[in-house]
Amino acid sequence: MVICSATTSDAAIIHDLMMKAFMEYKNEHPPSSALDETVQSVSHALGKREKALIAFEENQPVGMVRFQLKNEGINFYRLSVIPEKQGQGIAKELLKSLEDYANKAELPTISCKVRMTVQKNIQLYSSMGYAVYDEEVVHKPNGINIKVVSMKKKL
Repeated sequence: MVICSATTSDAAIIHDLMMKAFMEYKNEHPPSSALDETVQSVSHALGKREKALIAFEENQPVGMVRFQLKNEGINFYRLSVIPEKQGQGIAKELLKSLEDYANKAELPTISCKVRMTVQKNIQLYSSMGYAVYDEEVVHKPNGINIKVVSMKKKL
């Protein structure tokens, strides 16, 4: 597996990986807002402060993670692995690459937010050394509330 830093020209690849990975949440209430994103919105984000890593196996994209650098560390989101490759350690490799990136940038922490209903992701991050440090309810414009946990790993 090869993990590369993305550029704005990779927006379509990032969007495709994200759509495939997040499709499993289309029947959640509410569905993940990741499914509302477009290639253009991803490209726009990458043109601003957002960064991303893409995992390739045999030159085929199989996973990605988007993130931003903050003063206190890296905040990642939209970690995506295509369904047929899930459970093979790709997400863990992406997270390890993110840690390498943070260490090179001398950033002390990596954090993320996870829906409380997605226990497999909470378990994955916990297995990588992340700990829950906050819980909150995100209020969506349509009146729907989503319970999320904030997780952080100190490097």
